[in-house]
Amino acid sequence: MLRFLTAGESHGPCLTAIIEGLPSGLTLDLDAINHDLARRQSGYGRNYRQKIEHDQVEILSGMVYGRTIGAPLTIQIINRDWENWKDRWASGSLTKLTVPRPGHADYAGMVKYDLEDARLILERASARETAARVAVGAVARQLLKIYNIAIGSYVSDIGDIHANIPNLPYPELWALAEASEVRCPDSKAETEMKRSIDHARRTGNSLGGIFIVAATGVPVGLGSHVQWDRRLDARMAAAVISIQAVKGVEIGPAFEIARLPGSQAHDAIYPADNNRIYRLTNRAGGIEGGISNGEPIVIRAAMKPISTIAEPYNSVDLTTGHPAKPQYQRSDYCAVPSAAVIGEAVVAWTLACALVEKYGGDSIGEMTR
Repeated sequence: MLRFLTAGESHGPCLTAIIEGLPSGLTLDLDAINHDLARRQSGYGRNYRQKIEHDQVEILSGMVYGRTIGAPLTIQIINRDWENWKDRWASGSLTKLTVPRPGHADYAGMVKYDLEDARLILERASARETAARVAVGAVARQLLKIYNIAIGSYVSDIGDIHANIPNLPYPELWALAEASEVRCPDSKAETEMKRSIDHARRTGNSLGGIFIVAATGVPVGLGSHVQWDRRLDARMAAAVISIQAVKGVEIGPAFEIARLPGSQAHDAIYPADNNRIYRLTNRAGGIEGGISNGEPIVIRAAMKPISTIAEPYNSVDLTTGHPAKPQYQRSDYCAVPSAAVIGEAVVAWTLACALVEKYGGDSIGEMTR
């Protein structure tokens, strides 16, 4: 069984992750992990902090001579911004935040953990935590690559701008997305999206959107129908909606086919050579009955606009009980392109877990056999 935990605060010394259950003999390319971390930091609409941080991983345990040894893998990512915060943390001179920001974890977290300072909540609730998850996902991606499973993403909507996604194979869509500052394969929509983000920046606002993650080369049989928590679609949905600010997930065109009759909602099966089958459509999004069916797995996610804005909502000072405005915290104007990369990471991890469960093995050689 694969599992991981992350730790660390947004402005603390570092982020860490521990991965347990990786088979031995997996060659880890640290440059590839760092490349995914850089992709997470890029994208039109990010804030100034991305110029401070240059995320790089350091492997502290579980790898010798570039290969996993079956022991827990410890990953560390240094927060460079810590140098700008450590003296204030040590002296206790940071301003206490007593006015929770609507849309954030501030209020619920302060009540849950009986804390008077929202900073003690937002430091861990921050999407900075996803840097560790992207590193974990990049490790999982290297395991999947051995078995020819590939994962990519693109953005279809930012704000009220909807792209016309070309009908191309996934690798070509992903290549177009990589060349776009908003990860959109439609160049006309990209221009309009960037214009909308610029307007949000000027007016102290933020924008959300929709991104799509797809996985190709997934074998039939990952996941199971026999228990609710073994269903691959349920696990995928949970992983993607765990990304900060993601509020909706669908497998395949779920909401579209909900409006169709059954005769138009499913994927007919046709015979091929060697007792194989093929399909002309993929409305199921690659998963039927909680089990991968051999088609590309397609996940669509809706991300709300970032809650921290320069013109804040009304709130209440929890110390006085009086109406107040939250203190503005540095934030992105649009993080949808970054969220798409994080989506790739959590999908990669979920597939790696299902792959290890299906094929077992404490080493790459055993898994491959």
